[in-house]
Amino acid sequence: MQSCNIYNLIRLLLVLPLLIICGWCQAQEEEESKSGRLSPKEFSIPPSPVFDLMGVTPSQINRTSDIRDFKVDWSFRSWRLNPNIAIQAQPLWELLYKRKPLLKYQQAGYLMQRLSTLDLSVGTVQNEENDRRIGFSVKMNLLKGKDPLMSRGLYDDITVRFEEEETSVRLQLKELQAKLDSSTNIVEKAAIRNEIASVNEQLQTFHTRRQTAITERVSLFVAEHWNAASLDVAFGRVFTYQSDSAGSLRKLRLNRNTGWGLWINGGVPLGKRWLLSGLLRTTWYEEQVDFLIKDQVTAEEIQRSAVAENKLYSVGVNIRYGGPLYSFFAELLYEKKSLKTPVEALEEVFTAPAGTGIVSSSVQWTTVHPTTISVGGDWRISRNVIINYGMRWLLDKNGRSQAFTPVAGISCMMR
Repeated sequence: MQSCNIYNLIRLLLVLPLLIICGWCQAQEEEESKSGRLSPKEFSIPPSPVFDLMGVTPSQINRTSDIRDFKVDWSFRSWRLNPNIAIQAQPLWELLYKRKPLLKYQQAGYLMQRLSTLDLSVGTVQNEENDRRIGFSVKMNLLKGKDPLMSRGLYDDITVRFEEEETSVRLQLKELQAKLDSSTNIVEKAAIRNEIASVNEQLQTFHTRRQTAITERVSLFVAEHWNAASLDVAFGRVFTYQSDSAGSLRKLRLNRNTGWGLWINGGVPLGKRWLLSGLLRTTWYEEQVDFLIKDQVTAEEIQRSAVAENKLYSVGVNIRYGGPLYSFFAELLYEKKSLKTPVEALEEVFTAPAGTGIVSSSVQWTTVHPTTISVGGDWRISRNVIINYGMRWLLDKNGRSQAFTPVAGISCMMR
């Protein structure tokens, strides 16, 4: 009973900072709205690319969308509340465009607009084997069917309407004030003061009403283009270390969890409610092969290991149904090593010494099960926060079930 209470306390301490930061994000959204700086910057909030490379997102073929503010991600697998965090930023956008008039971005050439989408993310997770994974990724958008920042004239009619209203109300207030100053009738003065108070109240709600109209227009714009076509290219590097109970990093794992990755990820709309996405990725890594060699005279067997260069090819397709606030997906991911068997890998890097032979049945490496089927969805609970969730079904080459894992994640825009 006591251990259960301690476990619940640990869970609370891990989740509490998350809730505080998400609450801060919501407060930032309200502050941004009051200041009149609200504008559509992205159609969705995708997980950080480094989490894509690590394969710890609910969907492994994610929606493509470039963001324009700092973002933090949390990833949770099974029931383990490890501090799996990624941070994402856009250095060129921050330096060149964020604090400049939007017109500067709109007048920039194609190359500079694409470079402004350059995205850097770093992150760390702890997997089921208690290994600590650390990585980084760089992503850039190549093609975009609709750019929300290029939506010239989106608010022009709202601006004109409220400017005309403000001018009219202020003129009315000025006339009432002049009438009050010139009046000598006590009853008339009281009526004029009531009118002035009513007009002042109208002015006080002016900015709130204007921002409400802009927010509604933003929602309409995002709802119309939530599944806009897009194509991204990215690369990254992940290191996976064995770690002890204290979290100290030990030996580097030599398998598909440590290596370089290069991938393209894109999506096209299918009507107003559907989005079809695809992924092509190649991962380069060093593969540790463990085996026994047998002395042909004494029959003594000795444990050995060798390291072979290998590649992992990944291809996947995702179909998503929904809208800007929530969506549901189903996807299929297929992965295959360039070296098909551990014996083939060993033959490329190791030759048995004279008088010995390799025990073929003992040759082993980290198995990659080829097929993953996932279902899940996302819920954008506010403009700055989105919850992603999914269930992942892993199958071996014979179609037999190997694992069924729930995965969840939260992304929060820091603005």
